[in-house]
Amino acid sequence: MNFADIQQQAQQEWDALQSGDVPLISVGTATCGRSAGALTVVKAFKEEIAEKGAAANIVEVGCIGPCYAEPLVNITKPGQATVAYKNVTDSMVTEIVDNYLKGDDPLPQYSLGTFGEGKVESIPRILDTPSFKPQERRVFRNCGVIDPTNINHYIANEGYIGLNKALTMTQQEVVEEMKKSGLRGRGGGGFPAGRKWEAGLNAKGDQKYVVCNADEGDPGAFMDRAVIEGDPHSVLEGMIIAGYTIGADTGFIYVRAEYPLAIRRLERAIEQAHEKGFLGKNILGTDFNFDIKIFPGAGAFVCGESTALTLSIEGKRGMPRIAPRPRTTEQGLYDKPTLLNNVKSFSSAPMIITKGAEWFASIGTEKSTGTAIFALTGKVNNCGLIEVPMGITLREIIYDIGGGISDGGEFKAVQTGGPSGGCLPESLLDTPIDYDSLDEAGSIMGSGGMVVMDEETCMVDVARYFLDFTEIESCGQCVPCRLGTKQLLDILKDVCAGKGRKSDIDLLVELSHSVHGGSVCGLGQTAANPVLTTIRYFRDEFEAHINDKYCPAQVCKPLISFHILEDKCKGCTLCAKSCPVDAISGEKKEVHVIDQSLCVQCGVCMEKCPKKFSAVECVSPKLPVTAKEKMEVSA
Repeated sequence: MNFADIQQQAQQEWDALQSGDVPLISVGTATCGRSAGALTVVKAFKEEIAEKGAAANIVEVGCIGPCYAEPLVNITKPGQATVAYKNVTDSMVTEIVDNYLKGDDPLPQYSLGTFGEGKVESIPRILDTPSFKPQERRVFRNCGVIDPTNINHYIANEGYIGLNKALTMTQQEVVEEMKKSGLRGRGGGGFPAGRKWEAGLNAKGDQKYVVCNADEGDPGAFMDRAVIEGDPHSVLEGMIIAGYTIGADTGFIYVRAEYPLAIRRLERAIEQAHEKGFLGKNILGTDFNFDIKIFPGAGAFVCGESTALTLSIEGKRGMPRIAPRPRTTEQGLYDKPTLLNNVKSFSSAPMIITKGAEWFASIGTEKSTGTAIFALTGKVNNCGLIEVPMGITLREIIYDIGGGISDGGEFKAVQTGGPSGGCLPESLLDTPIDYDSLDEAGSIMGSGGMVVMDEETCMVDVARYFLDFTEIESCGQCVPCRLGTKQLLDILKDVCAGKGRKSDIDLLVELSHSVHGGSVCGLGQTAANPVLTTIRYFRDEFEAHINDKYCPAQVCKPLISFHILEDKCKGCTLCAKSCPVDAISGEKKEVHVIDQSLCVQCGVCMEKCPKKFSAVECVSPKLPVTAKEKMEVSA
């Protein structure tokens, strides 16, 4: 069967599903949806439809991005726009089936918006809402739309057209198209993908490899997982095109073992690609052979580094090769030329070949073309995955797409680029999102983590938190990283504990530059970014911790105390009953007192105190332990 016949068959199946005589129910069952109860919702729909004798097709799809609205359900009735429902529970299913599936009431109170042509009364088009209007869905083009386990859905939505076209081009022509697109590696480094592909093509060797980095070790980052779970064939197609371009016959996907659903999606996709002739021998009737294997990684953050990753696939300890070292395109997996890109980079390649380099570069900036994907998390109303044009500002992302700071809080900082990124203040909210602008501000694009912080966040503690992560994840090979991150962490712990010295701030800066300059790989070279940017933009918080033993955000336990206000306490005893160390005393309907010598600053007393009383307050600096309390402890 040739490609035209494969396309026709796939299109017929897709059209029958989308334009059939019965409604289509699409439920987002990626990991984020499942954690919110999506599988229960699927079961409820099946049972309700069977019980009511209704007709409908139910399809499980990937994640469209807004994790705050999970579980998400899209319902498409024949000839009408698709209605997306948010935060669907099994108890809501009966209402949706009775009122909309069988009736004409779309239940606007449960909706997120509509997709497609046509309008539904009282429900806005989702792409016109503030959260979605600034976004540009390219890498996420199929996520939440197609069944990721059905290759025909992918083919019907321009899938494998890029591969079919690439096989009619010369290898150099594919390289030139990639170079003209301006695509920069989406794994964090930002190296021009076209130049890397050209280096892979020009590398000499009887065996070459293509490797996809799906390790995604950044805390809070799950963009690659979402792409694989929602659109695995886009990654496979990009890898196959890359294999043809550089002359490789084998590819590996290095994916976290903690991503079981993603692995199952890839296994199924590879199997289907073989069945259709997109993988294996003589792909699409040519003499090109290519196959893909899955390698589950053990979860080491350092294995996101290219040479550590390839050594891990070889069964060796995952640690970067010592410098000076050849590029992986010259000597990578099994010491053979290896083209290594991120999930999002490979997923972008089919679009570039299908639609052209000019189309891809039509959005973004001159030096950072296309879109960027972020996992928007932290103190923001609309958490989830977003895909935006390069050049959009941090302010637009946080306040338009993100819906502003949660719980009515005030913005304090945003950290981009994962644990190796920098923390940027309010004065830099109009910074454009691109590789060069973020680098100038002291942060990085990274793989796409974005954490928003409010006024209740201690920036010294934030620096400590991220250093704790990188210190643990250091492979220990080079001294500046192994000992430098440990020393940075120790100093930050002292500052948070009120034991900091006036010289510590300058020492942190000096040591950070030493770790950056002396480390072998990117982990150590960027580990100090959170330290340098928090000192650069929030130096006053460091000085308060050191000079005044004061935590402005009232976060660092050694520098805070909880105190009961005599004029507000009604003696309800809720705080005393909840205290895990029995540090609160007082009779019912009498003012209670916290024994500072016993208090562990857990904050349960403030949490349990009724809002109408608000009798417990957190204060900094720490309250002194009275002589009476000392005597009671010693007794």
